[in-house]
Amino acid sequence: MDIQFTEEQELLRSSVQRLLRDQYDFDARRKIVASEEGWSRTQWQAFAELGLFAAPFSEDVGGLGGGTLSTMIIMQEFGRHLVVEPFLETILLAGGLIEHVGSEEQKQALIPDIIAGREIWALAWAEKASRFDLANVTTSARREGKDYVLSGEKAAVIAAPWADYLIVSARTSGHRHDRGGVSLFVVDRHAANLDLQSFKTIDGRHAAEISLRGVRGQLLGKEGEGVAALEACRDRAIAALCAEAVGAIGELNSATLEYAKTRRQFGATIGSFQVLQHRMVDMFIAHQEALSLMQHLNLSLDAGGAGVSRLASGVKSKVGYAGKFIADQAVQIHGGMGMTDELNVGHYFKRISSINIQFGDPAYHVLRYAQLEAAA
Repeated sequence: MDIQFTEEQELLRSSVQRLLRDQYDFDARRKIVASEEGWSRTQWQAFAELGLFAAPFSEDVGGLGGGTLSTMIIMQEFGRHLVVEPFLETILLAGGLIEHVGSEEQKQALIPDIIAGREIWALAWAEKASRFDLANVTTSARREGKDYVLSGEKAAVIAAPWADYLIVSARTSGHRHDRGGVSLFVVDRHAANLDLQSFKTIDGRHAAEISLRGVRGQLLGKEGEGVAALEACRDRAIAALCAEAVGAIGELNSATLEYAKTRRQFGATIGSFQVLQHRMVDMFIAHQEALSLMQHLNLSLDAGGAGVSRLASGVKSKVGYAGKFIADQAVQIHGGMGMTDELNVGHYFKRISSINIQFGDPAYHVLRYAQLEAAA
């Protein structure tokens, strides 16, 4: 598949490439990850000034109307440079939920600050033993005046330590696993009775376990319809994560090919060994297949066709398996140095491993694809 980008989309891609090439090389990225905060507010503002945060939003809420394809372009370039700043969590997950299910008052109040880069958001949906099930929610919410009071725990909330606000899923009615009765709430991350246990993820990002004990929150969207909103959000997130993964594995292929041309063993470059040539051809084919599937998913999301959720699961599994294969081969061909901190190969390996378990690992999505296919 070969997407013909518009002039505006090509301009966006070249602008992101130039910014990241000049300000976000591997050494700069290592310094950012090693800093106390673990991310760069300076880079975050640079992204905002370039218009990257406005690109996915519609013009009705102050965005540029770039939609899914703009997001794909940005995430693919972010994957190439291993960007750690919470674009996915703030702009696509939280911002997307606000735009799609929030009231007009909430959209006008919240989205401008997100686009301007003034606020960081995170989505708290997973719970212990929920196993990627969006409806598996035990966190409860009871109405108290205009607001709701939330109690429960959320697990592995990426970017929560950096966030100003959270979107939290909680049950307003029904029982655990019921699709109905789950609602979404906007919660101040610094609210009273909200505790975070922060930790660093294997790919250099920050996440947290969250405990809520009578925390006040504002309803986002319609009460009891949170699962449907999260499912649509998950499809958009999968498309973005697959774009990031494709960017990362493309860089792995390039780095491995270059290494094979220069590393010598037994008096010859290892790239001249037939067994490694076959392996790198397989890596190239896996990348091209992943690229084509990722583009197909993003085009389908942009067109709003039927069966997109099933397609998202199919692509997530295929890109996940391709990413693991390419990352494994890249490390093996580089040898022991492939996992050293000084070389970028190991960092790509870790990021691809993290992407593979976000919103469901490949095995989970193979099963989900089969179930949706049977039900169609």
